[in-house]
Amino acid sequence: MEDYAIKISDLSKKYRIGQLKSTSLRDSLFNFSKNKEEDFFWALKDINLTIQRGEAVGIIGKNGAGKSTLLKILSKITYPTNGKVEINGRVSSLLEVGTGFHPELSGRENVFLNGTILGMRRNEIKSKFDEIVDFSGVGNFIDTPIKHYSSGMKVRLAFAVAAFLEPEILIIDEVLAVGDADFQKKCLGKMEEVTGEGRTVLFVSHNMQAIQNLCSKAVLLKDGRVELDSLTSKVIDYYLQNHSHATKQDYTLSNEKERKGGQHVIFESLHFNKPNFKSGEEIRFCINIKGEGTQYASNNIDLGIAIKGDNELNLIHMTNRFINKIIKFDGHEKRVDISLSNILKPGKYYLTLFLRVNGTIEDWLSDVAAFEIIDSNPYGYNNTEEITGIIFPKFTFNG
Repeated sequence: MEDYAIKISDLSKKYRIGQLKSTSLRDSLFNFSKNKEEDFFWALKDINLTIQRGEAVGIIGKNGAGKSTLLKILSKITYPTNGKVEINGRVSSLLEVGTGFHPELSGRENVFLNGTILGMRRNEIKSKFDEIVDFSGVGNFIDTPIKHYSSGMKVRLAFAVAAFLEPEILIIDEVLAVGDADFQKKCLGKMEEVTGEGRTVLFVSHNMQAIQNLCSKAVLLKDGRVELDSLTSKVIDYYLQNHSHATKQDYTLSNEKERKGGQHVIFESLHFNKPNFKSGEEIRFCINIKGEGTQYASNNIDLGIAIKGDNELNLIHMTNRFINKIIKFDGHEKRVDISLSNILKPGKYYLTLFLRVNGTIEDWLSDVAAFEIIDSNPYGYNNTEEITGIIFPKFTFNG
């Protein structure tokens, strides 16, 4: 058997831009004949990669770089336009919340269904069942239909199924971001255990710290092509130096391609009151959300914002829940104004946005906007090299 787990050769994937409606065979033939190359979009173009058995490989890149498309091809959810993929081993993938689950079946039934799809015998699944349920933490609801699970419950059970049914190749998209911090830590620990057993992990994430800790190798995608394939530290350093957001005041979010959640209610736009801020200056911005109708009206909205710097550490996490603020949403449009006391040191900062409606994740956008702090010396101190902290708090000394 070959040493590699996955070998990708000249892989390309093309999608049609928009959708032409036709009511007859004649219309379909006419539309086909007038299609032009500009009517298509190459999500992936000429990808060549070899992933060895037992490697943990991080896939990184900006939104729209082609990461999710690549994983869908490797998971056989979609097929390439050109090129070839060779896979040696059984693949288990977790690409979206509840991937592969049937909503009408219970958690228990879905565990056995997924195991069967992976080619496992019932006795094999049964031997792992208790570990799966214990890891997921949904034991009290294991006989409840999946359609009644929250997004967090679905992703916990889905990850446990994907990891514990012993695939040779485990493929994980950034769906883990839906879970809480403790569960993310458990998942990363499990993935480390999987690679330690000689199995292969492909991990897409915007969390560079997680990529650094888990993966020995990383691949950077840009505009559907491989820009760099090397050691993790080298790829991350290159990415942070060359692919930082250009800061601006206005962001159109409705057309973002890489988003998680149900997407019945989504982030439409974000506007800063100015493109950059001085240290200590209040940061103000507004976010517009839109929904598909009154059936999504709610007084139970959780609008969350995470802010991190170039070191990829989450510095700030805030939601309206933390301050017991109720946001009323009519199901169509809503503007939310946010103000933030600024204790950040000079540099660029990146926003991740998430939106829960009635406990369900509807939208999740990673690193989708940026702002800059420009004042380099808020204290008036002569030797700024001594200021090594990651924040600039206001403080006093009395004595």
